[in-house]
Amino acid sequence: CGGSVSDSSGVLQSPNYPGSYPNGADCVWEIQVENNFRVTLTFRDIEMQSGRCQQDYIEVYDGPLHSSPLLGRFCSGSFPTYVSSSNMMSVRFHSNSRYSFRGFQAHYSSIPARHNTTIQCLPDYMHVVVSRHYLQSQGYSAERVTLDDNHCRPTITSQEVVFNIPYNGCGTLQEENNDTINYSNTIRVASSGYIIKRKKNINLHVSCRMLRKSWQQVVYAAEDTVEVNEFQFGRYAMNITFYDSPAFLRQVRASPYYIDLNQNLYLQACLHSSDPNLKVVVDTCVASPDPHDFNTLAYYLVRNRCPRDPSYATYRSPSSHFARFKFNAFEFMSRHPSVYLKCQMLVCRLGDYSSHCYQGCSSRVKRDTSSAEEEVDVVVGPIQLREGEVLSENTG
Repeated sequence: CGGSVSDSSGVLQSPNYPGSYPNGADCVWEIQVENNFRVTLTFRDIEMQSGRCQQDYIEVYDGPLHSSPLLGRFCSGSFPTYVSSSNMMSVRFHSNSRYSFRGFQAHYSSIPARHNTTIQCLPDYMHVVVSRHYLQSQGYSAERVTLDDNHCRPTITSQEVVFNIPYNGCGTLQEENNDTINYSNTIRVASSGYIIKRKKNINLHVSCRMLRKSWQQVVYAAEDTVEVNEFQFGRYAMNITFYDSPAFLRQVRASPYYIDLNQNLYLQACLHSSDPNLKVVVDTCVASPDPHDFNTLAYYLVRNRCPRDPSYATYRSPSSHFARFKFNAFEFMSRHPSVYLKCQMLVCRLGDYSSHCYQGCSSRVKRDTSSAEEEVDVVVGPIQLREGEVLSENTG
């Protein structure tokens, strides 16, 4: 039960609904709709153990489960409706009693946020759009919208004022706390009065906060002029590419990638971010003949940064945004027409020696990520043997 949900609308329900739910269930649904949309969630049926809601209950969070405000916790009563302040909402169903009931069913959909200011946290910069109609309605000119760094100018269209604010320039500030890395800047809208000011200037503070599992985007206005609160969630951008030699000069662009048994395969993972103070390492790589199932038939090359295949090795990289590694084509491939790789990468703060990026092999299968640390999954493939390979050949 539970999982990530990305459709614009759908239904959530407890396990076995409308039959009795099992005891000991703990399900979390993460609903993530398009940027600048919100999630509306309406419960249509609730039948659970009532009382203090200590044993069986439903929780609704305004964003990711571990880092967002709790909108409500309940186990009976009327059928509530919740609206998120962002494009993400989490729903948790927990059962831990001797008794079982029908459970719940809820419907969700996405609705436009309809704000005058929107923000997207892209891999290299913040994309902020301010409505010119809104500025004009408040008596402000689009030509007076600036950053503190006057060299970074917006693009002004007939409808919008658009800023692309890099994370490592234009006066963007970086701040690290217990569980986020914050990138923030200020867009200023000055009153046109030179001698007598009848309106306050607007300071529009924009920020992207990197959480353990997502990017959280924030817009708010200061100085009691405009109240804008916009939260969006996204993911790190990461890709993995095959190279034809340990020099890592020429990418392999063919797909599928035809290889020989015992051929060395060279891969490079690349994190797309303008923040130079991030480090990426290979945590786990597993092979499977099914790109959607890495559990039923799986072969681990490395797990929790511990090599599982004797041919697996890492290389020094020219940048902390790259992770380079290699392995040999293995016997696993001789039994399947195509093989895919799923690699879990760790992204940490450069120089954060408490993070797993610096701690090497770990024998623990499950672990908590440290502050400012994120896991990113990437699937690459397929890899196929060249025609004419001897299927009985093995790697030793």
